Amino acid sequence: MYILGLSCFYHDSSATILKDGEVIAAAQEERFTRKKHDTSFPKNSAEFCLEKAGITIDQVDYIAFYEKPLLKFERLLYQHIDYFPKSYKVFLSNMPSWFNEKLRITNKVKKELGYKGTTLFVEHHMAHASSSFFASPFNKSAILTMDGVGEWTTTAYGMGDKNEIKLDKEIIFPHSLGLLYSTITAYLGFSVNNSEYKVMGLAAYGSMDREKNPYYKKLLNVIDIKEDGSYRLDQKYFTYSYLNRMPSKKLCDLLDGHIRKGNEEIDERHQNIAAAVQLITEDVILKILNHLHKEKKCKSVVLSGGVALNSVANGKILNNTPFKNIWINPDPGDGGTSMGAALFVYYGILKNKRKYKLTDAYLGPQFSDAEIKIFLDNNKINYTAFENDKELLDNVSELIYKNNVVGWFQLGMEWGPRALGARSILSNPCNKNMQEVLNLKVKHREKFRPFAPVVCDDDAERYFNIDLPLPYSTDYMLMVYPVKKKWRSKIPAVTHVDGSGRLQTVRRNQNKLYYDLIKKFGNLSGIPILINTSFNIRGEPIVCTPFDAYRCMMGTGIDYLVIGSYLIKRDDNPVDFWDSEKLAKD
Repeated sequence: MYILGLSCFYHDSSATILKDGEVIAAAQEERFTRKKHDTSFPKNSAEFCLEKAGITIDQVDYIAFYEKPLLKFERLLYQHIDYFPKSYKVFLSNMPSWFNEKLRITNKVKKELGYKGTTLFVEHHMAHASSSFFASPFNKSAILTMDGVGEWTTTAYGMGDKNEIKLDKEIIFPHSLGLLYSTITAYLGFSVNNSEYKVMGLAAYGSMDREKNPYYKKLLNVIDIKEDGSYRLDQKYFTYSYLNRMPSKKLCDLLDGHIRKGNEEIDERHQNIAAAVQLITEDVILKILNHLHKEKKCKSVVLSGGVALNSVANGKILNNTPFKNIWINPDPGDGGTSMGAALFVYYGILKNKRKYKLTDAYLGPQFSDAEIKIFLDNNKINYTAFENDKELLDNVSELIYKNNVVGWFQLGMEWGPRALGARSILSNPCNKNMQEVLNLKVKHREKFRPFAPVVCDDDAERYFNIDLPLPYSTDYMLMVYPVKKKWRSKIPAVTHVDGSGRLQTVRRNQNKLYYDLIKKFGNLSGIPILINTSFNIRGEPIVCTPFDAYRCMMGTGIDYLVIGSYLIKRDDNPVDFWDSEKLAKD
């Protein structure tokens, strides 16, 4: 049985295909269209999934869609009526897309994919819950989902038991922790549904002392948090219910100033505001989880929804709640709901026995050495071919040790927003200047943003104050932990201002070549850790194809590209030859 899951028309469109309950392939549409957070119908990712499964659309038994459009439309109508006439302009601008596409999903699927079978619609937060629970290693666990908003729900919790999920409690729009975080993101001059992670990184520069941070106390006027973690937002501070902006004038007055413009310097006030919203987010999450454990008395918990991308909060859960185990899908946000919707249909609706566990995130397009060589030769790209892995690892580990920046392109493209050693940029964490080098030469991004360390699972405890046993979610760069004090000065490029690191752990059975490269570098440097950042530049999605990877290298300061068994030195190729108009993609 084949089930194709789809999500689209809000942000991070994606597709996932299951064969008899097992995920065969999954990818975000942005990687194919090169439009970051692409909202369009995921035609390219769906076609990739079908190709990977080796089937045609006629062999798909069900298509699973990640929300119930009529229920969401009902909420939008109530929302606009409640705030009329202030909502009039937004209402008029939103309606064409609803009548042309969002309420006509079955027709859209038929038009774009030629599908004539049954399309099933899964509630948004059930898709979130399923993406983590049904892909997790747990047969039974508590479940918490938190995001901006689905149809009506913004926060929900419950239990998963074998092939059953029951969400018992919910908080509904307009009260939303995700929208509170996004509102502060907008206030600080960053883009919503894109840059919330920047606020998380900026928070470390502010005061994380609840007594000393004045904006923590100010923001408590905005949100009423109960002991069980339930909350309500004072809507006088927000305009997202009726305008295409989020902070109100009242919120600006509360926070002592105007909305920051994108080119305006970030000061101590901005840093403290970021810290304040991070503290409140952690307050709510930990209160809910402590209450959830008390109610469900279960040792394991899974998280999903966009708020589950808050890796700083995630790293504090096991140490501040009674839960012993945690699991989060590599893509807990809206992109992950195509997987959740498909899994819910197979296990939750069709009641098939649980058998699937997601063990790695390498679910996207993969390219053989033969395919890569054709691309390189067709474009007359100079390269070195390695005859075996040892030769490749010896050379690349030495290049990184000598402070070169290396693009690393292997295996299937990662599922989710994090680069995990398939489409990564790697460099030397021991070099105190490497963070600046990467920001200036490659990433072209804000100086305050940290770079992530990647470490083998068997070395993690030596360098980081981690939870034990090591949560599998660290494999997906979803947990932040303190770097042990004795190592902070020795790996300055991956130690954030607060002494933490958003680490990725690697298990050899997941990615042998990546694991062995880290160990080889450790033999040279004495510290088996690398900088791992996503293989892209600011404003673009992570690279997908050999064409994307080469183009990215030649347009930046990346020194070398390792792609399959081939090594390409940037300086050995004409700089003007990377122009996309001159490159043959196939």
